[in-house]
Formats: sequence, structure tokens, C-alpha cells
Amino acid sequence: MEVKIGITDSPRELVLSSAQTPAEVEELVSAALSEGSGLLRLDDERGRRFLVQTSKIAYVEIGPADARRVGFGIGAEVAKLTGKGAKGE
Repeated sequence: MEVKIGITDSPRELVLSSAQTPAEVEELVSAALSEGSGLLRLDDERGRRFLVQTSKIAYVEIGPADARRVGFGIGAEVAKLTGKGAKGE
């Protein structure tokens, strides 16, 4: 599962892959924001720990990991639909 955290005053977002369920991540975020502990702690799939100051959190997006496509998949799909080979035969 992918977690994106928007940080105030930063043009980039923090993106991590988590083995936790969306409900577990939501619980951790909600608890960190409501308890006033000042820190959100999340661990990624590689065992790295991320600490984010809660006062700097703009948003948290929780969702499935994007399947990253590599190569020329669109061209292959068009060739398959039109019945033409890869070289436009």
C-alpha cells in the first residue's frame, strides 16, 4: 500500500510503501494528530522509520500502490487492437 504525506512549506510529498492496512495507517495518523504527540511515526516495507512533525502535515493520501509501467506498453496495445505487428506491418 502506498502512503503519500503532503508537508506544508515543501513542494514535494513524502511517499512510502507500507505493509500495514489502510485502516492501520489511518488509525496511526488520526492518533498522532489528535493526541498532540507532535510526531507521526510510520514504517515502510524495508523497515525504515519515518517521523513527521504533525504540525507540518498538510494531507495524507492512503491507497493501493501504483503499478509502474515500463517500456512501450501503449504501442503494443494499439498494435494488438489494429492487428498490425510491432513494426506497423
